[in-house]
Amino acid sequence: MATGPRYNVAFRRRREGRTDYYTRRKLLRGGELRAVVRRSNKNVNIQFEEFGMGGDKVVVSATSKELSKYGWDKSCSNIPAAYLTGYLAGKKAIKEGIEYAILDIGMQNPKRGGVLFATVAGMSDAGVEIPFGEGVLPEEDRLNGAHIDESIAALVAAVKEKMEAE
Repeated sequence: MATGPRYNVAFRRRREGRTDYYTRRKLLRGGELRAVVRRSNKNVNIQFEEFGMGGDKVVVSATSKELSKYGWDKSCSNIPAAYLTGYLAGKKAIKEGIEYAILDIGMQNPKRGGVLFATVAGMSDAGVEIPFGEGVLPEEDRLNGAHIDESIAALVAAVKEKMEAE
């Protein structure tokens, strides 16, 4: 371990690999609402947050666990589930009057056509404007689950119709 008068100990969350403070500062200085996407091995969570001096305030939240009430009985961590979670979060955001947000993926590794960008596709299909680069979204077949099974593609369409009906 380094010692001496010029050695600075990094913030705890930075040492643990949980927060990139430089990226967070850039996002907060923009003053825009953030669409925070977090992925675990079993779930995808999306929150629309706004910055406050007392801490971030969650305006709208959606998790892939909520898909079960729309008839989704498959995995909650794959690309179709992430797309539907993004669509659900986008629909909730539109009801709250949110039309624009900046994507915040934290310390996760973004991959073209991956789960993180499937959530962006769902939110943008729901009507929320989120800036993203060309070619990062998954293909339509992957969003619908046709690459896994044809029955999943039908289930995605059915779940999406139920969300529209609400």
